Amino acid sequence: MSEIPADADIATRVVHAGLQPDPHYGSVIPAIHQTSTYAQPAPGSFVEDYDYSRSANPTRSALETALGELEGGLASAFSSGMAATHALITAVAAAGGHIVIPSDLYGGTYRLVDKVLTRWGLEYTMVDQTDLDALQAAVRGDTALIWVETPTNPTLNVVDIAGVVARSGAALVAVDNTFATPVNQQPLKLGADAVVHSTTKYLGGHSDTVGGAVVVRDGALHQQVRFVQNAIGAVPGPMDCFLVHRGIRTLHVRMRAHTENGAAVSGYLRERGDTSHVCWPGFGGMVCFRHPDAVRIAGSTAIFTLAESLGGVESLIEVPQAMTHQSVEDSDAAVPADLVRLSCGIESASDLIADLRRAIG
Repeated sequence: MSEIPADADIATRVVHAGLQPDPHYGSVIPAIHQTSTYAQPAPGSFVEDYDYSRSANPTRSALETALGELEGGLASAFSSGMAATHALITAVAAAGGHIVIPSDLYGGTYRLVDKVLTRWGLEYTMVDQTDLDALQAAVRGDTALIWVETPTNPTLNVVDIAGVVARSGAALVAVDNTFATPVNQQPLKLGADAVVHSTTKYLGGHSDTVGGAVVVRDGALHQQVRFVQNAIGAVPGPMDCFLVHRGIRTLHVRMRAHTENGAAVSGYLRERGDTSHVCWPGFGGMVCFRHPDAVRIAGSTAIFTLAESLGGVESLIEVPQAMTHQSVEDSDAAVPADLVRLSCGIESASDLIADLRRAIG
């Protein structure tokens, strides 16, 4: 099979990324190698990297190839987005080092940094990364990493990646690209050093698997991440890798539908007189707004399911302060109690709007 042209459109690349017909039977879809270990013809001699599935697995390799092709770098897959986050930070920053994180970031990332990694001497500064001057002021001579979310979770602020890179000094820039996906944003092309995904979300797209990924430009950094991946062992199983890889192949059509619904729902919410701070970043299905009856509304929808997570084909609703962002309570990253976050799926936009109209009242 010939390689897909390097200048192929993203719609073509998501379908074909990481797909190589099975050399034995010609299967178009890579096999699920549900195995823990591999037969060796002689002690210490094995096929490619495959001696033990914590270290490497062909199904995982296919997914990593696909992720690398889409983001334009070298990919490593993990058992969750948080495992990927942990691997990159610990590969880059040593004990006593310093990192910069957003002031409106995902609660799980804050919990990892503030409650776990600071115990090992890591220091951090939180800053509003939409203020590039404030960000530059937060970067120190010993800053190892600038962690960027764009759009941010849950307030959906958009950060200028190229602007951050220009002000990063000697620090590496890593971008959580979960909300945007490579369909809408490719941070490595904007100068970032690394990209992180919760593949649980839009890449998988069907709320049926949990996973994460790190994609980097530099080969040496890739080897550092790989070392942590193998040493810590937080790797996804073959079935999870298969499901994410399957989801990627429809990513472009799903993101188009998510975007259409995000635009329609945010437009409706802005027209109401009783909702405020409606935010939609201009792509994808993530929308947030504020309302005094946030908790009641979140528990009153029929099509929007009250649940954590996002990026699936079905629509979800949550109150971040009480759900995904409890870990940032009483910190500078705390979110308003009246904030509602929507993950608009691919259902009919008119049905989603009607559902919100009934719930809000």
